[in-house]
Amino acid sequence: RKNKSFKDQMLLYVVILFIVVLLIYLLFAPINLVIDTDRKKCYAEYKGVCKASFLEDEEEIIKVKFRVIFWNFYWYPVKHLFKKKEEKKIEESPKRRKKRRINARTIIRLIKSFEIKRFHLNLDTGDCVRNASLYPVFILLNQYKGGFELNYLGNNSLLLHIQNRPVRIIKSFINF
Repeated sequence: RKNKSFKDQMLLYVVILFIVVLLIYLLFAPINLVIDTDRKKCYAEYKGVCKASFLEDEEEIIKVKFRVIFWNFYWYPVKHLFKKKEEKKIEESPKRRKKRRINARTIIRLIKSFEIKRFHLNLDTGDCVRNASLYPVFILLNQYKGGFELNYLGNNSLLLHIQNRPVRIIKSFINF
C-alpha cells in the first residue's frame, strides 16, 4: 500500500510540475507580428502555440491560414463580411454591467510593452520633389531609430517585426 500511494503522489507531483512549466512557458513565450512586403509574408504568431498567416487568394481577396499546435485550417474573412446578418433581439437585462474604461496611462504602458525587433522602410513616392523633401526627415529619423531609406527607382517595401510577451501585457494593466 505504501508503495502505491508513493507512486500516486509522484504522479501528482509530475502532473503539477508539468502544468506549472506549461503556464510559465505560456507567460514568457513571444508573440510576434511580422509584415514583410518583399517576401509577401504577413503573420501573427504565438511561438509554439498558434500562428495566423494572411495570404492572397485568387477567388477571395484574402484568406487566413491558422495553425494551432498541429492543426491547420483556412478562413475567408471577406466571405463572412457579406453574409446577411440575422437580426438579433436585444434583451435588456435588469442588471446593467459597468464597463471598465482603460485610461490613457494604461494604453501608453501597453504600447510601450511592445518591442520592435526589426524595421526597414524603403520608399519611393513617385515624385522626385516629394522624395527630395522627405530626404531630411528620413535622415533625422535614421539618427533616432534607423531603417528608413528613400529611392528613386520605384521600389517600396516594408519589414516590420514587433514582439511582445503575455507577461509584459499583463504587467501593463497592473498598476505598480
